[in-house]
Amino acid sequence: QSQLVESGGGLVQPGGSLRLSCAASAFTLHYYPIGWFRQAPGKEREGVSCISNSDDYTYYADSVKGRFTISRDGAKRTVYLQMNSLKPEDTGVYYCAALNPYGSGWYDCTPLANIGSWGQGTQVTVSS
Repeated sequence: QSQLVESGGGLVQPGGSLRLSCAASAFTLHYYPIGWFRQAPGKEREGVSCISNSDDYTYYADSVKGRFTISRDGAKRTVYLQMNSLKPEDTGVYYCAALNPYGSGWYDCTPLANIGSWGQGTQVTVSS
């Protein structure tokens, strides 16, 4: 089981789009739900979007509903977060994590469900 690696962040103007990628091992994607989380400076890490390992359940934070879409590609061993209509308040470091499939935290996309340690994340900055 390898570490998850985030990529795709950058600087974008309000209203723009970015697609984040989370590369993982086939083992991880088979057994664990995957979540996207973000943390703004001085704020707590929060759940953005999570997806089950079987693609039958997704979660979106109220703040991103209708704008963000989470998906997975098993062949590419990647989970994506498509972010559209970006707002300045979307700015932060975005992390992906494998979540405990036997607890209840993953269903609510809580950071406490992370089964491992947090990586470096990828910076998303929305500014004009």
